[in-house]
Amino acid sequence: MKNLEDIEKLLINVDMVKGFTEIGAMADTYIKHIIPEHIRLMEKIQKENEGIAIIKDTHKENCREFSKFPIHCMENTEEAELVEELKLFETYSLVYTKNSTSTMYAPNFIEDIEKMKNLKKVIIIGCCTDICILNLAIPMQNYFDQKDLNMEIVVPKNAVETYNSPMHLREEYNEIAFKLMKQAGISIIEKIEI
Repeated sequence: MKNLEDIEKLLINVDMVKGFTEIGAMADTYIKHIIPEHIRLMEKIQKENEGIAIIKDTHKENCREFSKFPIHCMENTEEAELVEELKLFETYSLVYTKNSTSTMYAPNFIEDIEKMKNLKKVIIIGCCTDICILNLAIPMQNYFDQKDLNMEIVVPKNAVETYNSPMHLREEYNEIAFKLMKQAGISIIEKIEI
């Protein structure tokens, strides 16, 4: 990967941890169907020598978020680990842990974005579309707007997913999130072509 100041394209992989895809109170194994597309995109960015950021939901015991969501992705547990299929990319990537639904507040994330003086494009993939993807994409668009930076933020539909439950219908919440992000100026596309 290039030095931060030389990165022109940044792929951000959000929360593809075992606690959302395999085990625990917040896991929905259906989300794993996007992993092959993640591998394809991460290999593409790696070959281009551009930037990859991996975000891992990681919480301490008395996390405030647990008043809204079940206990999940506790620090130093298997739930907070990246899925096995993507672990090989960790050594190549910038890795951030977050204690909220928004990556924007993860330690060092904004500081590193500010160092990327040549950044032109951000691609956001991962889960969950209507929670952590939405809460990264829109605040990030707001951040670039505030700085008057001409930045393209892209969310490919085939590389994001959310969970399904009786009170949270996957298709409905995906579509709501896509509409809100598009309204904020984010490019919502079907797929990134090579």
